Amino acid sequence: MAQVRTVDLITSTFAGADVTARLHAVDIADGRELGTGADDQVVIASVFKILLILEFARQVAAGQLDPTERVLVRAEDRLGGWGLAGCADDAEVSLRDLAYFAMSVSDNTAADLLMRRVGPDTVPMLAAELGLARTRVIGGPRQLLESMFADVGARTDAEFAEIFPTLPEDRVRALRAFDPGHTTSSTAREITRLLTLIWRDAAGPAAACALVRELMGRQISWTRLASGFPPQVRVAAKTGTLPGHHIEAGVAEYPDGGRYAIAIFAKTKMLNTRRIDVDLAMGEAARTAVEALRSW
Repeated sequence: MAQVRTVDLITSTFAGADVTARLHAVDIADGRELGTGADDQVVIASVFKILLILEFARQVAAGQLDPTERVLVRAEDRLGGWGLAGCADDAEVSLRDLAYFAMSVSDNTAADLLMRRVGPDTVPMLAAELGLARTRVIGGPRQLLESMFADVGARTDAEFAEIFPTLPEDRVRALRAFDPGHTTSSTAREITRLLTLIWRDAAGPAAACALVRELMGRQISWTRLASGFPPQVRVAAKTGTLPGHHIEAGVAEYPDGGRYAIAIFAKTKMLNTRRIDVDLAMGEAARTAVEALRSW
């Protein structure tokens, strides 16, 4: 009955923000869990970067990659978003710094370059190795943008910027990037399983898992999961955002040693991505789920 009441409270929280959401939370120590829609296939957007950075970290730990290797980021490499995409000139950074930018500010350019270096086939292979049978990785940020360009009939960034705002909402939602069956997708339960493996040092060498945890802890976004917890609770997370989709997955670590993996996929009725009320509802729901697990 306690779990049912908690799920009802979480559902009410999301209803108050006028969104539908899938959530899964699990106690990393003993596997206690709760969720709603946890096995529904969902678009994961930039949350896939957790797998990408894990693959990078594993290759570094195995001596296959030098994290200090330099990469020249040119104008033709830049994709939309934050970070290197905003540079006016060519920039030279290390592979390690590409991983930092990809995780901290969800830099699509950094993630695309890093994916080329680790090998695009290795990331879906890693998901399979970890037993994430329902996690599909269909390319990286460049492939996602290319599919959106093709679906709206745009050939360049400028054409896409001109066409996309004019599209009716049903046309936007019909894009492959919004369809879990045609883009990178998973389930809330599988994403918390991935996080659990990383936090247990079971997703690869301990040094690789530690690097992923450290980089997730440096994400600058705090309005989603982290917003629901008091300052003494450390939250390491990764966001994912598309029009109408507010996504985040992470781990809340309590001072007493309790660690809880949470994944939330919230979908709004409107396509506006700037909905602080949705972000805050995600934080409230995350705290509700974790406090319930701690009380059982």
